[in-house]
Amino acid sequence: MNKIKAGIVGATGYAGVELLRLLISHPNVDVVGLSSVSFEGQSIDQVYPNLHSWCSDVLTSPEEFIPQCDVVFASLPHGLSEPLAKQCLEAGAVFIDLGADFRLNDKEEYAYWYKKEYTDMTLHEKSAYCIPELHRDRIKDVPIIGNPGCYPTSIALGITPAIKAGIIDTTHIIIDSKSGVTGAGRGLKQNTHYPEANEAFSAYAAGNHRHTPEIEQTLSEIAGSKVSVTFVPHLLPVNRGIESTIYTKLTSDVSVADVRKIYTDAYENERFVRVLPDGEYANIRNVKFSNFCDISIHMDSRTNTLIISSAIDNMVKGAAGQAIQNMNIRFALGEDIGLIIPPPAF
Repeated sequence: MNKIKAGIVGATGYAGVELLRLLISHPNVDVVGLSSVSFEGQSIDQVYPNLHSWCSDVLTSPEEFIPQCDVVFASLPHGLSEPLAKQCLEAGAVFIDLGADFRLNDKEEYAYWYKKEYTDMTLHEKSAYCIPELHRDRIKDVPIIGNPGCYPTSIALGITPAIKAGIIDTTHIIIDSKSGVTGAGRGLKQNTHYPEANEAFSAYAAGNHRHTPEIEQTLSEIAGSKVSVTFVPHLLPVNRGIESTIYTKLTSDVSVADVRKIYTDAYENERFVRVLPDGEYANIRNVKFSNFCDISIHMDSRTNTLIISSAIDNMVKGAAGQAIQNMNIRFALGEDIGLIIPPPAF
């Protein structure tokens, strides 16, 4: 088959360059265009020297390569993706948005949490949000794909089997998540400045993080009723990785072994979800640079609490890898093509 021609808008951000790193090795893809407002006119390997001898494409404007593309990935701040989606629609290219603009169904929720307005609802009517393991059937023909956030991915994969099995109370779920500093993006911020982040660990945006409505939207769809969460993210002094610990009350008399069976059955055919054996804990080290989500299951029998630990690489399964997985589905390729990368041992 002819190779898929791909472009990346926002190629010098962390998620954008991770997309390029993975797509360079994808056997069915040719990267035909890269853009960056900050570095336009420079070659990508001037910005990221690790790409010497791999890619030296010059960074241009999206308008120069969108007409050549079958698929365009955008990794941009919220509020910037709708015009690009429209350009791609008119050019006949699939648009995959790694930002927040096509994640929320409710325009009022988007306005409340992101302080922006949807400007073209026809674009949203032609889009679909997709965590592949949960929503792959949605995107087989759509022209616009909303790629999920990193925290919502780790959380939805971590708790979905328990919700579907009807063994937990979904009226109030507590989620404690920890992320590496790449989750904050490449722009300079005081809390991710080395002296501030190193040898430090703290919560941020407690109870009001912008991923909260996305988490609740996904879990409510799965449950078939309103799911409410208390979500508290934390900043880890590491480059990459997310670990989410989810606490929820059991409503059924089940053992850890029973719950693990529910999870292994739910994910037995999923290439990128690994349900860990009894006694193991999900660890960001074991998913680094990979598209895997590791899940471990624990229980506090004294308080009748189910504890789920879910670990992903926020730059791969939480961003670029999942976007490629969505591209593979959309173009009827094997989901794991270009993503079979075993995590390093350390």
